[in-house]
Amino acid sequence: MILGLDAASSGTATVGGKPYLAQPAPLKAVGALLDPGAVLPGRTAYHHLLALAAGNGIPRNRVDEALAEVGLEKVARRRAGTYSLGMRQRLGIAAALLGEPPVLVFDEPLNGLDPEGIVWIRSLMREMAADGRTVLMSSHLMSEMELTADHLIVIGRGKLIADTTMKDFIEAHSEREVLVRTPQAETLRPLLPGGAGVRAEDNHTLVVTGLEAAEIGALAAAGGVELHELSPRQVSLEEAFMDLTRDAVEYQAERETGR
Repeated sequence: MILGLDAASSGTATVGGKPYLAQPAPLKAVGALLDPGAVLPGRTAYHHLLALAAGNGIPRNRVDEALAEVGLEKVARRRAGTYSLGMRQRLGIAAALLGEPPVLVFDEPLNGLDPEGIVWIRSLMREMAADGRTVLMSSHLMSEMELTADHLIVIGRGKLIADTTMKDFIEAHSEREVLVRTPQAETLRPLLPGGAGVRAEDNHTLVVTGLEAAEIGALAAAGGVELHELSPRQVSLEEAFMDLTRDAVEYQAERETGR
């Protein structure tokens, strides 16, 4: 809907105050990667970008620059139909960067990338954001979102269910814990105040809620308890996301009932 590819049932989407289709040079307003396969297989990467540049008033030299930015300069004259999925992803990102737009929209940009490529695109996105651009990334890879994004929009069954910072989202949907490893677990337990939550993970490990690590350390020191580890612990983005969206899952497998 932002890019004018589908009609909204209500409301409007604008970029810089204008609908995308009203932009005089769309690729200079928004760079988007929606489908890495959206390229003629018989066309080379160079000529694919050259055609996009010509239609948007973008100088020819930007084609070489964009290919270099994504690491495809050495295969620029190969036909896109011979590219791997990861290479097509890079070509799609090059097309998005071609017009040096202030807004970038990426849908599942990590698909098909090897570990090196994933680290590269993570760094690229953070660099773009640091330069003052808006980078909107859609992904189901929670571990990568946790490392890449600083603001989250969560949608479930077509409804907005969260719009907040990464830090606030995780804190709002998790309880802070402190992992305490000590050979004197049973000695430490009665030293903790009654309001604290304490559960044992094993004979030498306690998980404490309701107290900060420094408070536990002070109580242990006062009681002469030896500590081997005292680590604040928080749930991952994936755990917080699953907790929030449990009732917004469209398709859910039923558990085996033993029937």
